Amino acid sequence: MEGVESKVRPELPRTLGLVDALAIVVGIVIGGGIFLVPNLVARNLATPTSIMAVWVFAGVASFFGALACAELGAALPSTGGQYVFLREIYGPMTGFLCGWSMFLVARTAQVSWLAVIFSLYVSYFVPLTALSSKLLGIGMILLFAAINYRGVSLGALVQKAFTSAKLIGLLIIIGSAVFYRGDHAVRAAAATVPFSLSHFGVALIACLLAYDGWIQVTYVAGEIKNPSRNILLALAGGVGACIVVYLLANLAYMHVLSIPEIAASEHVGATAAERTLGSAGGRLVAVVILLSIIGTLNGCFLTSPRVYFAQARDGLFFAKFTEVHPRFRTPSFAIVAQAGWSIVLLLSGTYETLIDYAMMALWVFYALMVLGVILLRRSQPDLVRPYKMWGYPVTPVFFVAVATYFIVNTAISRPGPSLAALGLIATGVPVYFLWRKR
Repeated sequence: MEGVESKVRPELPRTLGLVDALAIVVGIVIGGGIFLVPNLVARNLATPTSIMAVWVFAGVASFFGALACAELGAALPSTGGQYVFLREIYGPMTGFLCGWSMFLVARTAQVSWLAVIFSLYVSYFVPLTALSSKLLGIGMILLFAAINYRGVSLGALVQKAFTSAKLIGLLIIIGSAVFYRGDHAVRAAAATVPFSLSHFGVALIACLLAYDGWIQVTYVAGEIKNPSRNILLALAGGVGACIVVYLLANLAYMHVLSIPEIAASEHVGATAAERTLGSAGGRLVAVVILLSIIGTLNGCFLTSPRVYFAQARDGLFFAKFTEVHPRFRTPSFAIVAQAGWSIVLLLSGTYETLIDYAMMALWVFYALMVLGVILLRRSQPDLVRPYKMWGYPVTPVFFVAVATYFIVNTAISRPGPSLAALGLIATGVPVYFLWRKR
């Protein structure tokens, strides 16, 4: 009996409630994009109707993707989320390639990029040298790795605090625009760009990237209480809330600025806030962006290491990644490893190029995951599904069509990064067979 007990693997406890899961979705999705992306959208779409339409379209597509995640997460509520879904639908190799891409590039380069952007916005208040900026970025990585190393509840508490703070800041900015009574140049502004599907497509891709991140709550599906209910509510409610916030923010910008002004501003949020709140508005936007970055950075350490942990549990990654801290009940080594590799990418300066490649890879796996809802219903019709995706099969087909457009458009417009992304995925194939052989 003693020998059997020694082989029992420690598990990650289910300690996250609905509010925690909601904070993960909203905190990771709402980053700096809502302050920057409207500039790119306004360069391609010149009327309020078309601008709002593209944000709604991207939001609906993301919402359908979230519903697909909810069906899979409720049916397969295990730590690792997307990795587990792909493993069950397509086999272990596809799941491995997803997890491999995440650790090698996607999520670790994301952490490095967020840390660097954080340093850039801190320099808005305090001048930083190149060295001190890097040291601050490394310090932020180590800080949030340490917080999530010490317990999922502590990481969730930090997530809730910063998500709440950023939402309050955003609502202040939106509210100041609602009550703005200056010149409404937007009403008289003439269209500067003729409408075309190609311009709409460019704006759509930018908006889809602004909504990205909702999938990461599935990585902690094995630690969410009552997953059949809370995963659905977190994904649907969280993405729905992000859509509302993004639409309100765009209406606020267009109430204060003309569309040509939005197109000309590299920092739309700051420009609008400075007009409504004076010089304090720019500082407020910088603070909200800092809060947004912190929420996303903390969310990355709260969620992504669970993918490597689940992969190692299947014997498809280093066994060290299966370690559960005896006191804090977290995937301790996986968190440390993500922090270490992210710091290497930060110091090497390759993170910006790699994250460009990573977006292509991520969307390939998004498309496969949502297509998997259809395939899994056919291959495992008796699988218990506490929630079934609304609008099936139209909604998953719609998302897969949008994801395919994203992938094809990126491949045509940016063939170099696209081929590099596929190459990065391909590097995992020999590694997979090596681990399988072991």
